[in-house]
Amino acid sequence: MAAKATDSPGPLQRKQGEGKPEQRAGRAQAAKAARTAPQTGRYTKPVPKSVRRSAPWYGPVVLLLLVGGVAMVVLNYLTVLPGSVSVWYLFAGIAALFTGFLMATRYR
Repeated sequence: MAAKATDSPGPLQRKQGEGKPEQRAGRAQAAKAARTAPQTGRYTKPVPKSVRRSAPWYGPVVLLLLVGGVAMVVLNYLTVLPGSVSVWYLFAGIAALFTGFLMATRYR
């Protein structure tokens, strides 16, 4: 009979490093590596709470855009605005609503 090659691991042998918990990849090991990483010496201060607040005029502008957009769309369909029913009033009302919603999502 021919002799077996010992280069490849047998069915009961493990590869080197396989199965050891300290060498497995995972979130816990990545977090541990991040905690033990060398410090670069840079420090970023947290943003103060006074800077995180929106300007005092921001909230009223959001409300004005939302209410004004709805009013413009409704008044356009009621033919109260000059120029009878115009597609430009509708576009302006929808643009005001869209801008109001975008600003509302950024309000702090």
